[in-house]
Amino acid sequence: MGQPPPDSERAISAAPRSLRIRLLLAAIVVASALGLILSAIYATDAALSIIERLQRLPLWLGVLTGGFVSALVLVTGWLLWRLLHPRRKATAAVSKTIDRPSIEARIASPALQEQADTLKAELVELDQRAALSQVFVALFGDVSAGKSSLIRALVPGSEARVDVLAGTTRSVRHYQGTLPGGQTLMLADVPGTSEWHGESRAVAAREEALRAHVVAYVCDGDLSRTQAEELAWLGEFHKPVLLLLNKSDRYRPDELIALRQRLQERTGVKPLAISAGGAETVEVRAADGTSSIRERPRAPQIDSLLQALTDIARRGPQAYEEGRQHAVLGALDLKLEAMESEQRRRRAATLVREYARKAALGAMAAVAPGSDLVIQGVLASRLLSELTQLYQVPMRSIDLDNFIELAGGRLRGTSALVLAIAGNALKAFPGLGTLGGGLVHAVAYAMIFDSLGKAVADTLDRGQGFDRQQALAQFNSSLSDRSRLLQLAPDMLRLALEVRQEVRLPPQTRETP
Repeated sequence: MGQPPPDSERAISAAPRSLRIRLLLAAIVVASALGLILSAIYATDAALSIIERLQRLPLWLGVLTGGFVSALVLVTGWLLWRLLHPRRKATAAVSKTIDRPSIEARIASPALQEQADTLKAELVELDQRAALSQVFVALFGDVSAGKSSLIRALVPGSEARVDVLAGTTRSVRHYQGTLPGGQTLMLADVPGTSEWHGESRAVAAREEALRAHVVAYVCDGDLSRTQAEELAWLGEFHKPVLLLLNKSDRYRPDELIALRQRLQERTGVKPLAISAGGAETVEVRAADGTSSIRERPRAPQIDSLLQALTDIARRGPQAYEEGRQHAVLGALDLKLEAMESEQRRRRAATLVREYARKAALGAMAAVAPGSDLVIQGVLASRLLSELTQLYQVPMRSIDLDNFIELAGGRLRGTSALVLAIAGNALKAFPGLGTLGGGLVHAVAYAMIFDSLGKAVADTLDRGQGFDRQQALAQFNSSLSDRSRLLQLAPDMLRLALEVRQEVRLPPQTRETP
């Protein structure tokens, strides 16, 4: 064999090849430039020819041609935009009708039997108040705004408790009052809505506000963020509202005018300036020059409120009954929606757990290489199908095969996939390798199905249909969160051990997975 040529000879032989390549590239550049120049010339000539011909056309035909070309350009641009920016497929929540029959049908659902009595009691209360033919007015507002004092001013001799401590009113109490004109109405004194650890009483207050025909919202100053949210919440149910600025005698005339204007701007309701009265502390000076501190009653200033209540009572309950019924049914709809959502979440969690168990069983049963992928693919399709049926999302809005393929792509490099591969490899070794590999393989697939099922269920639970990108992002985040996987692994290991124990049981005692 001859010796290889020295480096200098290789360099000399490579030089012509390098030169030829550069010459070829230069020729390509020149040809491309000439082609672009000729294209520009032909395009210019064609454009000038078209313009010249258009100028020869009659005016009406030129306008018609220009409009057609413009429309064609716009349609083409719109089609290109839709092609490059496809709409995200999402199915809106199933619409429902809020009326008495639909509410009763949902209450009768077997899944809500535990809460059915409470919900039915609300309908009974709705009918009982309608039968009384009396106007109900709920005094609603923050704690210590003076609601109980106002009840005492409106209904002299009532037993409404008045205390300096916040949250004196612990439950809803009703008082029948008689107005100066002889009309009667029912006043409801409800608990305050911002009491510390008083959420249950706040719920009772809101429910009573919805049951009433009219809500008298009591405040004693500018609205806090919470108070503004409460008024906005009442507005969502279209409740007639009287805005009462209590303790108005504490303000100077100019301050009172500014405060009332501020309240009207924030709420859209003209506030009534009132004072529930009560007691005031005064200094009494005697003839001998000594002084003492005493309390004396302060006369209420509620003329504007009495006039407003008189106008409401004259209209009668029939003027407000339809709105009251709609508000109560709307509140029941929200309760039912929350209960139904909780039922769906529980059912979804059960489904995810069930399919994680099936995935573990499938991993243990897979013997031939690649058979585990076939088994898990089928299980994934069934899991997503059952979840979409549970949340009443049409299957046609979801490309399950494409989603599963994309979800599988998110597995690359994750700890769960590494475990799955390691477990599958260990199965090749008999004895402990097969046993340990099967468990590792089962745990890995149980973790994958737990993450996939929860990601899809959480997306569907938002009630906006199926958001593929959001589900994939949550699935990827779950599998990338090592701390979560470490917390999840013991539970999935217990699941895998349970499955293995069931597999080893005799056929007559084994449960069907």
